[in-house]
Amino acid sequence: MGIKIVCNNKKAYHDYFIDETVEAGIMLTGTEVKSLRDGKGNLKDCYALIKDGEAWVLGFHISPYSHGNINNPDPLRTRKLLLHKKEIERLSGKIKEKGMAVVALKVYFKDGRAKLELGLARGKKQYDKREAMKERSDQREIERAMKVK
Repeated sequence: MGIKIVCNNKKAYHDYFIDETVEAGIMLTGTEVKSLRDGKGNLKDCYALIKDGEAWVLGFHISPYSHGNINNPDPLRTRKLLLHKKEIERLSGKIKEKGMAVVALKVYFKDGRAKLELGLARGKKQYDKREAMKERSDQREIERAMKVK
């Protein structure tokens, strides 16, 4: 079946250094799954939280399904993440370190199941962002020069 990417969080790569990634399942209702299959998801300002030994995702917006009824769930509701207990404990330990957070990077379907890729992130300072932008523009100029030759 393969992987079908629904949405990416490009802002996360701009605002954070991503140290490692983890794949998690998401508990969704039927109309949420149909809406995601239509590509109606948004990960901007989306992050994960560990509370009482369970992982939750906050700020993940899934637009209501167009053919759904009045029982469509709230688009910004808190959704449970499906992770193994050891993965949750490891992430919880890393979050307690100074300056670490768990942000959502992308949502995709893998073998028909909705998955969320989480990234263990450290915040970037303003000068780090400027430096990254400069490196990208320098790389583009080098590629242009190579293409001309």
